[in-house]
Amino acid sequence: MYRINEIFYSLQGEGFHTGTPAVFVRFSGCNLRCHFCDTQHQTGEMFSLQEIVDEINKYPIAPLVVLTGGEPSLFIDESFVAELKQKTGKIIAIETNGTRILPKNLDWVTFSPKTAFEGGDLEPCFLTYCDELKVVYLGQDLTQYDGIRAQHRFLQPCFCEDEIQRKANMKACVEAVMQNKDWRLSLQVHRVLGIM
Repeated sequence: MYRINEIFYSLQGEGFHTGTPAVFVRFSGCNLRCHFCDTQHQTGEMFSLQEIVDEINKYPIAPLVVLTGGEPSLFIDESFVAELKQKTGKIIAIETNGTRILPKNLDWVTFSPKTAFEGGDLEPCFLTYCDELKVVYLGQDLTQYDGIRAQHRFLQPCFCEDEIQRKANMKACVEAVMQNKDWRLSLQVHRVLGIM
């Protein structure tokens, strides 16, 4: 059984797969305590693996399943991923903070290290390779990510409710991308569109 915060169908709003229809499986629970986290870890329902599969299969158009959280690597293994692949026929992606060993049969790994933030530095990152490195940017030194091999590198401005701070974060992020040729800008398009 797995504690699931929510399972929903939407468009991927961030990073490489922005605009792709996806089923999001959001796990409850994380080993970090980032101040900007948007997951309610106290809530969630227990789902069997078959119930997760059944929910995913309600959305046959979506080519992509995104395992997110919280920190999904706390709960999944290779047999979980293999079952999702076999029973849904979809690409299985994960969004991870990089502090745990990942199943080797995932199709896409988005690594979003949180070590630059208070509460995000409770455990060290050891992931050194990913398909996509997605960094929430608040002005931190980008050289700390030089040792991570990634096919794609994205900087994403940290979202906050305060409009002045939000605009300042966006400006700093745009400037950082313009000064670093290896990085591209990622926006939370789902927030812009007002969708989940």
